[in-house]
Amino acid sequence: MNSIRQVPSRVKTKRTETNLGAEREHFDKQQLSSISKAINSNEAPVKEKHARRIILGTHREKGAFTFWSYALGLPLSSNSILSWKFCHVVHKVLRDGHHNSLQDCMRHHSNIVETGQLWGNLHDRYGQLVALYAKLLCTKMEFHVKHSEIRANLEVTDEVLERVAGTDINNVFQLTVEVFDYLDTELRLAETVIRQLNTSIAISTLTSGQCRLSPLIQVIQDCSHLYHFTVKLLFKLHACLPADTLQGHRDRFHDQFHSLKTFFNKARDMMYFKRLIQIPKLPESPPNFLHAASLAKHARPVVVIPDEDEPEQVDDDDDDPEPLINVSDVTMPSMAVPQQFDIFDQTFGPANGGFDDRDIQIENLKRDLELLRTDLERVKGEAQRYITQLKSQINSLEAELEEQRVQKQRALVENEQLRMELEATRRRNAEHESVQATFGEAETRAQATEQRYNKLKEKHTELVSSHAELLRKSADTVKMLSATQQTQEEVERTKQQLAFEVDRIKQDADMKLEEQKFEMEKLKREFEEKKAEVERVKGTLQSNEKVGEQQTRSMSALQAEKERLMHSVSEKEAALSALRHAAQLQQSSLQQERERSTRELGELQGRLQEKSSREEQLQQKLLEEQFSLLQGTVSEAESIIQDAVAKLDDPLHIRCTSSPDYLVSRAEATLGSIDKVKRGHSDYLTNMGDVGGLLRALTQFSHLAADTIINGSATAHMAPTDHADRLTENCRGCATQSLQFLKDLKSKASLQRADPASIRIVVQKILRLGKELRPKGVDVRQDELGDLVDKEMAATSAAIEEAVRRIDEMMNQARKDTSGVKLEVNERILYSCTDLMKAIHLLVLTSTDLQKEIVEGGRGAATIKEFYARNSRWTEGLISASKAVGWGATQMVESADKVVLHTGKYEELIVCSHEIAASTAQLVASSKVKADRNSTKLTALQQASRRVNEMAANVVASTKTGQENLEDKDTMDFSGMSLIKLKMEEMESQVKVLELENQLGNERLRLGELRKKHYDIAGVPAADLSEGNGLAPSSASEPSSPKPSKPSIMRKPALAQKPNLPPKNMFR
Repeated sequence: MNSIRQVPSRVKTKRTETNLGAEREHFDKQQLSSISKAINSNEAPVKEKHARRIILGTHREKGAFTFWSYALGLPLSSNSILSWKFCHVVHKVLRDGHHNSLQDCMRHHSNIVETGQLWGNLHDRYGQLVALYAKLLCTKMEFHVKHSEIRANLEVTDEVLERVAGTDINNVFQLTVEVFDYLDTELRLAETVIRQLNTSIAISTLTSGQCRLSPLIQVIQDCSHLYHFTVKLLFKLHACLPADTLQGHRDRFHDQFHSLKTFFNKARDMMYFKRLIQIPKLPESPPNFLHAASLAKHARPVVVIPDEDEPEQVDDDDDDPEPLINVSDVTMPSMAVPQQFDIFDQTFGPANGGFDDRDIQIENLKRDLELLRTDLERVKGEAQRYITQLKSQINSLEAELEEQRVQKQRALVENEQLRMELEATRRRNAEHESVQATFGEAETRAQATEQRYNKLKEKHTELVSSHAELLRKSADTVKMLSATQQTQEEVERTKQQLAFEVDRIKQDADMKLEEQKFEMEKLKREFEEKKAEVERVKGTLQSNEKVGEQQTRSMSALQAEKERLMHSVSEKEAALSALRHAAQLQQSSLQQERERSTRELGELQGRLQEKSSREEQLQQKLLEEQFSLLQGTVSEAESIIQDAVAKLDDPLHIRCTSSPDYLVSRAEATLGSIDKVKRGHSDYLTNMGDVGGLLRALTQFSHLAADTIINGSATAHMAPTDHADRLTENCRGCATQSLQFLKDLKSKASLQRADPASIRIVVQKILRLGKELRPKGVDVRQDELGDLVDKEMAATSAAIEEAVRRIDEMMNQARKDTSGVKLEVNERILYSCTDLMKAIHLLVLTSTDLQKEIVEGGRGAATIKEFYARNSRWTEGLISASKAVGWGATQMVESADKVVLHTGKYEELIVCSHEIAASTAQLVASSKVKADRNSTKLTALQQASRRVNEMAANVVASTKTGQENLEDKDTMDFSGMSLIKLKMEEMESQVKVLELENQLGNERLRLGELRKKHYDIAGVPAADLSEGNGLAPSSASEPSSPKPSKPSIMRKPALAQKPNLPPKNMFR
């Protein structure tokens, strides 16, 4: 320390600057060496030590500035392997480098995008991988820049993920979609690498295979974390949103789950990954998001990178290897100098920029920290699972407690209602008993009133029960609406009945009052009569007072009668007052009954109004839910069509092709779905409460429209330039019009004017282009192809059986008409023809069995007619081959008949034999196109074909032998000719030879023109001879037969028609 203190400060500063400059120079040199060795054009994986030095360099300078300053100078556009390794190193820097490396890489985002686009447009194996890798890196950088709390290596806790997701369900939804997209890019890259590895000769133990597989280690690490994020976020979404809304998320997760599981299983079986990484195992089935308790069963997949115990070997081409321990002080003679050197290093930093033992200790500590972090994550995961289980149990218990509370409250309400009804019944019974005790006549009226009241009470109880049932069924909107309408009708009927009962009670009361008034009037009239009679009696008494005393007795009698009458009047008045009192009591009771009925009627009207308002609210809620379902369906339809449009520009879609027939079928189905959409739209506008028809029509329309767009683009890949441009433009127009129509459906303002007529116009244009691209000569509807195949095969079998029968008849006729050598020749020819027909019949039966096997194996869930329609070109070839076999059999019989009757030529029989052999070979080729190579029925068909060829050769041999036996060859005797005569005969023979050669040449030209015309009529242009059934021509297709098909014959045979068929190779 004293020696250092004695050094001047100027010298210290100068030494420090010198050492820092040297250290920086050494660092730059080391980084440049590591980058150039890690990113090169050799087809070998990036060495771990070079990548580690680059990553340590980012931690040393706290960023990736130096890396990018050198990486920008790499010739990425000249070599695809160089670009592939560049993307691999950038992925490692993003994952394991300093956290500031993300911002440095984001500054060069455009360079990565340009590199991916450049190699994506080129047809190169590594170029396709570079395009996908560049898209993955861009997605990764954009995701982590947007969500800065999630580190680039994705190693975050569940608390951090919860904090990033937040409490807003919209943010959680958006984050879930972004994680889905992130995982899609990872899986797409992995699937492409494994697919290329399977289709090429590279294996995982060779450097060429390891060069492709090495970046998948980072992909596996990313996928394990993204899978865990997706599960957590989906459980959180299902806790807040209904299950129907998240159906698309569940379907997308299931697809990603199966893809990820397949990727992990394939990678786990590769030798390359077994020593570098421990790949976790996913569960057998995806989590059930509809059941919250399933979260407890979820275990976070952990990827383990095993430590490499073996030290890395230093390459021979390392110019400046980095020492781990400074041993330069061993050669120093004294101990003071090393001590001073160490002190100097402690003051100004290590010389040469090397690493000392602290780096090793730091690495060990980091490794221990990672192990502890792994244990901590495992413990946290177990604790989280326990917490989730307890929460699920608490939720279930709370739900049961709430249900018990609701049942208790409902029981209390019912008890209170029953108690009130019982008290009211008791009170009414007391009133009725008091009325019955008053007088007997009111008892009957009270009983009638009580009966009417019981009816009203029953109606009221029915209303209460129906109202309670209506409330319990409020969860189901449609059922609730119908039940509410029914209950409303019952309430209306009950209201009418109550009004009728009230009117009837009023009428009864009025009638009773009228009767009582009539009785009172009657009593009053009697009283007046009695009173008038009394007055008359008084007048009589007054007039008779003057008579004398003789009338005193009569007066006393009259007085007694008067007293009796007065007593009777008093009794009548007392009865009248009693009746008045009874009438008043009855009127008061009727008034009370009327008031109670009015009050109950008011309560019922209030409840009815409440129900009406609740029905209006439910109806409005139903309309809103229906419109939200429409918006969700429209969004899904837009995503389907947008995905189809994206495939038009996808470089991987360029190799996809389709047939015009299939495009026409898809376009016709789309036109049908447009009609359904239009009907569903009009029905929805008529009844806004029912959107089911429109939803089903939109779902079918979106899939069919996307299918039409994709198949239209695939058909354009095989069409001429003009048709291809118009077809692609119409496909884009179809997508644009469809998206505009769906956009109009999403808004209530534009819902009325939404019209799919523009979509119909564009689809009709696509349909017309598809029909124009159809090959000529297709005059059979595709839905009739399946029936036509069976008919033609049956007709062929019938033609062969008819041919065998006619040959037998000719055999019997020949035996009767001929004998000797001619009989022997005819029998030999007819026997060989019979054997040929039997071989052909066996071939047709075997071909029919193989055809059934092909249809059952290839149609899947489709019907047989749909399979034939989807493979229309193959079906038409099979029909043509079957027709050719039947036509050949008919021609063979006719030629044999002419030869036996000596009216035809032997050459016709030979040509028919060759034609039958070619037709059967064509039938075998047509059946062999879609058959399994290991099929036993295909082997039997090939054996039957060889048998037909042998029998055809026997027919030709028998015909030639019979021709030689029957033709007489004159012996050429030129002994009597002179020299001049011989010369003249020789010249005449040469003239005949030249004439025959000229005729032969002209006939060959005519044969060629006939064949060309035959191809034109069959509708097979030269460009389509190598096409298959809507597929691109294969480079490994078999060569065509050297023997062309026979020209068409104008005259139709009696049994079968010679077809217009293309050469055999067009069915490949």
